[in-house]
Amino acid sequence: MDLKKARSFFPHTETDLIYFNHAATSPLPTTVTERITEYAEERSFKWVDNFPKVSEFAKSTKEDLGKMLNCPAERIAYTDNTTNGINILASGINWKKGDRILLNDLEFPANVYPFLNLRKEGVEIDMVKSHNGIVSAEDIIGNIKPGTRLVSISFVQFLTGYKVDLEKIGNYCEENGIIFSVDAIQGLGALRLNVNKCKIDFLSAGTQKWLLGLQGFAFIYLTEKLQNKLDMGYVGWLSVEDAWNLLQYNLTPLKTAARYQNGTISHIGACAFRGSLDLFLNFGWDEIENQVIENASYLTSSLKKIGIVPLLDGCAKENLSGIVTFKHDDAQKLFEHLATNKVSCAVREGMIRMSPHFYNSKEEIDKAVDVLKKFK
Repeated sequence: MDLKKARSFFPHTETDLIYFNHAATSPLPTTVTERITEYAEERSFKWVDNFPKVSEFAKSTKEDLGKMLNCPAERIAYTDNTTNGINILASGINWKKGDRILLNDLEFPANVYPFLNLRKEGVEIDMVKSHNGIVSAEDIIGNIKPGTRLVSISFVQFLTGYKVDLEKIGNYCEENGIIFSVDAIQGLGALRLNVNKCKIDFLSAGTQKWLLGLQGFAFIYLTEKLQNKLDMGYVGWLSVEDAWNLLQYNLTPLKTAARYQNGTISHIGACAFRGSLDLFLNFGWDEIENQVIENASYLTSSLKKIGIVPLLDGCAKENLSGIVTFKHDDAQKLFEHLATNKVSCAVREGMIRMSPHFYNSKEEIDKAVDVLKKFK
C-alpha cells in the first residue's frame, strides 16, 4: 500500500496528533468532507431541494456496500444507528414464551439491551461466560440449547478485539434452524466479511468507526427468508411500493429491505458514506485488512518490548482485529498521560484500548509506545 497516499486523505496526520481510537469514532477523510461540502452547498444555494437526486445517490451507494458484504443491494436498508437496527430484528419476531436468545458477557450494550427487553414477553436470555477476554465460536455453539431461537454476537469484540469465527457459528445455526444475528460495527471497514459464506441472517452496523463515516448513520442487512418472517413494527410512507401516490394509502410493503426505511434517511450521512466507500474502493478491501492486521501485530510486539502484554497476545492471526487492549493498574492516569502527549486512544472497563487504522504508520506506533514507556 502507498501509505503516503493513504495518509494524504487524513489532514490530522499533518499535525502532531496520533489517532488510535477508530474503535470509538473515526476522523473524517477528505473524501468524506468533500461530499458533505457538496451536499451543503446544494442545500444552501444551488438546487436546495435535492431530495430526488440524493435519494438516487443513496440507492447507488448500496451497490458498493453490497459488494463489500457480498450481497445484493436490495438486501440492505439504512438506519440511524446499530441499536435501532438490532431493534428491527428483536421487535419483528413473533416470540413465544420460553424462546431462548444466546448472547455473551462481553457484548457492547447495543447488542444486549434490545434482547433483554424481550424478557417481558417471556423470552429467556442465556449468557455465555467469557474466558480471558475471549468468547469463541466453540463457546457459542457449546451453549446453544434446544429452545435457542436466535444467536447474536459481535463480529469483533469491542473491548478485547477478538474476531470470532462467524462462519463456524453461521453453519451451525443454519443446520439447526437458528437465526444468526451479527453486530458488525467493530469489524467492517477494517476486516472483510462475506455474509453469504458466514450464513448471517441479520447484520447491523453504524458507519462512524472503522467505516470512517458520520455518527447517526447506519445500515442493516437481512436475508429475504428472514424478512418474510419479520413483522414490521413501524411503517412509514417510504416503506410501501407506491410511495409517491400520496393519497391512495396503499400499505403494500416494499419487497426489498428498504421497507425498513420508514421515512427520510440522513442524506448527509449517505453522502458521507459514499465518500468513505470511495476511499476504501480506491485502496482495496484486502489491502486495508492486511494493513490493519499488520499495524495491530506491530503494536502488540512493540508493547511487549516495554513489558506490556496485550490481552490477545498469542491469539491466532485469524482471530485478530485492529483493536489492541491491555490492562494497567492506573489506566485512567495513563490515558490522561497519553492524551496530554497527543496520543488518542480509549479507556474501557479499566483498560487501555488502542485501535489504529490502515493509514496509521509504524512511526506513529513507535512514538505512542515511547510515550507509554515514559509514563511514571
